[in-house]
Amino acid sequence: MFKINNISNFFFWLINHERIIVSSSFVGPACIKKAYLNLFLSSNQSQRIASFGSNTLNSGLNVTDLINSNRIKIIISGGGTGGHIFPAIAIANAIKKIEKNIDILFVGALGKMEMEKVPAAGYPIEGLWISGLQRRLTMDNLSFPFKIISSITKARKIINEFKPDVVIGVGGYASGPMLYVAAKKGIPTLIQEQNSFPGLTNKILAKRVDKICVAYNGMEKYFPKEKIILTGNPVRQDIQEIANKREQALEFFGLHKNKKTLLVIGGSLGSLTINQSIKNGLDKLNKKSIQIIWQTGKSFYNEAKESINNFENGGINVYDFINKMDYAYAVSDIVISRAGASAISELCLVEKPVILIPSPNVAEDHQTKNAMALVHNEAAILIKDIEANQKLIDTAIDLLWNEELKDKLQNNISKLSIRNSVDIIANEILMLVKK
Repeated sequence: MFKINNISNFFFWLINHERIIVSSSFVGPACIKKAYLNLFLSSNQSQRIASFGSNTLNSGLNVTDLINSNRIKIIISGGGTGGHIFPAIAIANAIKKIEKNIDILFVGALGKMEMEKVPAAGYPIEGLWISGLQRRLTMDNLSFPFKIISSITKARKIINEFKPDVVIGVGGYASGPMLYVAAKKGIPTLIQEQNSFPGLTNKILAKRVDKICVAYNGMEKYFPKEKIILTGNPVRQDIQEIANKREQALEFFGLHKNKKTLLVIGGSLGSLTINQSIKNGLDKLNKKSIQIIWQTGKSFYNEAKESINNFENGGINVYDFINKMDYAYAVSDIVISRAGASAISELCLVEKPVILIPSPNVAEDHQTKNAMALVHNEAAILIKDIEANQKLIDTAIDLLWNEELKDKLQNNISKLSIRNSVDIIANEILMLVKK
């Protein structure tokens, strides 16, 4: 009897047996067979298993034109959080700057934020019915095999019709099916691993793809050494150009130039720990006349807005999502942030003193590993998530008035940036097209 020893074996067993699972030869109790086949094949699942183009969100581009054109074609797959989406968009923009005769199609996960952010950036996107496999037994895991099968089926359809020259994975749920299918068809593939500890999807795909772009040294522990290219993480162009934006930023946020400003960013989806710590510390911060730019994420936004009503002197700006991050960085004196790879890459480029609170709710505790790469270089302060409510506000206040420590952190973090990461990655992608 076949034994599934770990998640990786399960993934490959599943995708190698997908045709058997959905065929009439599927073995199992009749009621389970019927229920699962109905789930997978029902015409009512049109949002989950759709023909190519029907889930492509309008970005001003005609997907049929993309399919029929003779231009270079690239698929960028992945998403789930801003840490995957915005670097992916930055890569797409960099490719189009270098090569005009090109069409780019994104592939993401239905219901995730890429389905909104990518079309807003001017690119079409296809959605797969896919989500993560929980590392504990949950009801959601029961549908996981059928999400994989659905996504691989649709990935084949997308690739067969769009006919990409290269397929890129930036991390996130949609990367796995797309790169698996592309590699199996012999299409050149590249993954961009943002973290110091790779995610499960990229670990699984590493042996199958052609190139692996990484942001940290020492990644040969996880990936084939001959495929690794040290590129750093791609960062949005506007964030790389904040030097002369302080005056505009002060006006945009309605802030006073002679007051200290604290930027709080708990990731694109928000951080409950950071949000609650800031909410509980508002009185302390207000008494010190500290101005705040606070990105809460959607789930905490209303509570945060309500919490600032008692502070009439203003200076507290609350957003569910900050669209003008270049202005937010330009005007801030220090930053409080989660330790996602994209956030850290941005902080290195903007050279801001930072207090990092790594999320404990990520695979293999990779945010702590990301943060420690800075801490070991005396380039950041780390506070554990469990200690944030007690330590965060006092640490932030102390740092704001400690000019010597701020200068030290700022100087050291600036040494860790790679400023042309996105151009390096774009060129590596285009070299795969020309092979």
